[in-house]
Amino acid sequence: MQEIDSESYIKDKVADHDSRNLAVIERARAAGRINDDAARYLVRLYADGMGWFREMFYFLGKCFGAPKAPVMRYDYKNDSPIEGAVKISDINPLDMYMVHHRLDADPMRNQFFNSGRGHKINLAVSSIVTVIVGAQKNIDRALDKITGKYYNQYVDDVCNTIYNVLASRNRESAAQALVNKVRVKMTEKYITSASELVLSIIGRGHEGVAVEMVRALDKITPPYMRLRDVWRVKCLFDLIPQARTFIERVHQMMPERVLFVRDSFYDIDNPRNYRDAKLVINIGTADKIVPMEIICQVRAFFDFEMRTHGSYEVARSAPGEKNPAVEQIVADLHEGGVKEYNLRVCRCLDDLFERVGWNILYHQDNGGSLFDGFPRDCTLHYPAKIYDTIMDKLDNALENEVFHVESAPAKLTQAQESKIFHYMARFVLVSAMPYMERGWAVPQTSMSGKLFNFVMNEVQRYYKKRGTGN
Repeated sequence: MQEIDSESYIKDKVADHDSRNLAVIERARAAGRINDDAARYLVRLYADGMGWFREMFYFLGKCFGAPKAPVMRYDYKNDSPIEGAVKISDINPLDMYMVHHRLDADPMRNQFFNSGRGHKINLAVSSIVTVIVGAQKNIDRALDKITGKYYNQYVDDVCNTIYNVLASRNRESAAQALVNKVRVKMTEKYITSASELVLSIIGRGHEGVAVEMVRALDKITPPYMRLRDVWRVKCLFDLIPQARTFIERVHQMMPERVLFVRDSFYDIDNPRNYRDAKLVINIGTADKIVPMEIICQVRAFFDFEMRTHGSYEVARSAPGEKNPAVEQIVADLHEGGVKEYNLRVCRCLDDLFERVGWNILYHQDNGGSLFDGFPRDCTLHYPAKIYDTIMDKLDNALENEVFHVESAPAKLTQAQESKIFHYMARFVLVSAMPYMERGWAVPQTSMSGKLFNFVMNEVQRYYKKRGTGN
């Protein structure tokens, strides 16, 4: 009798799952729920589950190297690994896995630790990245997205484009009339070739506007191409600079494979107050794209995100408009994650404070410092204007002795103190997340806490001036 965990059993199981997925796609196409273009795209993503799953692990290995601990199955609902050894031949796209890697390019490595008794060192921040490898997205959920949410977005984008092109020629009434016709047609049938539809409606005699219209419509991403999370992983970092280092490293290693990057660690415009960074990589070929979604998140925030799952399910299942009460519950939980994370950053600032001061003294006449390039410069950052404003105000505070180093091993010049506080303020800016809730501050029990609140208050002032935040 064949063993249930044999390699051939796993391959047969995945092949059977692939066949059932393809059958669902074909039924959706035959019923007119999707068109041929959408069906071809879905077949590409679902036809070879094992092959694309291997590509995901290949990508992780290329970015991080070998895992630093055994691969384990993962229970997402309980946020816990499932005990038991996993052989390479057992790994398949029907299960979730947890993998621990180390980010070798980590700018935080060995910077944050507390000394215990004797020789014992307790790490405050680790360079270990926890990677949660998601199972293949359920085909029914994928179909719901490309025929629901993503299709509605596509129709809105098409209608807005049509209106803008005609309105720019002072033809507002004609624009609205055409938009109304297009909406009716796209409601009756699943259409992803908007330019062909518009040309069939306007007919001949409008060559001038037709060329401009087609060019604009052809730039709109079809609804099925917006499906980017059939293959997905979540990377958990201790600090934001680590996540950004990873993203920029991927850019440097394989720029041709990067399809999309979004950094929302500073985003307080999202009503749900969600904070992460998203990177979409092509694990297919240049002419046959297969997207892999990588969510980069910090551990402290992830803990709070797990608490929102019940509210998300309520919001997802409720018909019609979003429930403001549910949205507020989710936003408040996420704000708790922001605060918890910022407390960690403040503790790191406390750990760094004296070490940076000593380092500056040791190297004041010797050129380079151990802290040069830490945290690493990053393009995913606040605008230069807010950085310059905060540094100017910090200089004024230093002149007025609002900030000063209290435990220096020797008397520091104002220039040396300025160097220390500028360094610390820069660390806060690249590491901390702005609050959606105005007026909150970390407990101010040290010079580090005082500096942290000073910088974050200026960040809040920046958001208030641009009309964002509560």
